[in-house]
Amino acid sequence: MNWWIIFITFLAVNLDFFFILIFLLDRYSLREVIIGYLCALLILVTISFLLGKALAVFLPEWILGVLGILPIYMALHDNDEDPDHLEKHGPIVTTLITYLAVCTGCNLSIFLPILTGLTVQQFIQAIGFVVILSIAIVMLIKGVGNIPLIKQLMQRYSEILMKIIYISVGCYVFWDSGLITHLIRLL
Repeated sequence: MNWWIIFITFLAVNLDFFFILIFLLDRYSLREVIIGYLCALLILVTISFLLGKALAVFLPEWILGVLGILPIYMALHDNDEDPDHLEKHGPIVTTLITYLAVCTGCNLSIFLPILTGLTVQQFIQAIGFVVILSIAIVMLIKGVGNIPLIKQLMQRYSEILMKIIYISVGCYVFWDSGLITHLIRLL
């Protein structure tokens, strides 16, 4: 299991939501935001893993490498979400719904090819890593969320950084799955 790719994938699929977290943490308690965020994230990562395992039963690993096109598509597809339409729910449900609304497509399409090759034990380790990383990120964002320079940088550059990371993850999936090697052998 490549911890760096899980780390980079986590950052990539959540980069746009980090900006939204600044608003959520301004309105709600740290504890409530963390709970809502973790619930939504665990739902999506688990669905990605299970869907990947189902596909792996029917398809060889090198064909699953084609799934690397999903992160690249997400990077090239302009999909700006509107985080300002928060519903009148409790803080945990609002965070959960907001995350699912903003990040479902990204999480499923980006994490699916990354988690497909993991064993159940590796998946459990990856979940633990993502949980710890999520809590640390939320606490970090809470600490720096009110700095004006940070808000400006996120508004200006978060989309381009996210796209660069998505394309890199897609290329990694192509390479790691053996798809590139298989295509070279065919030529």
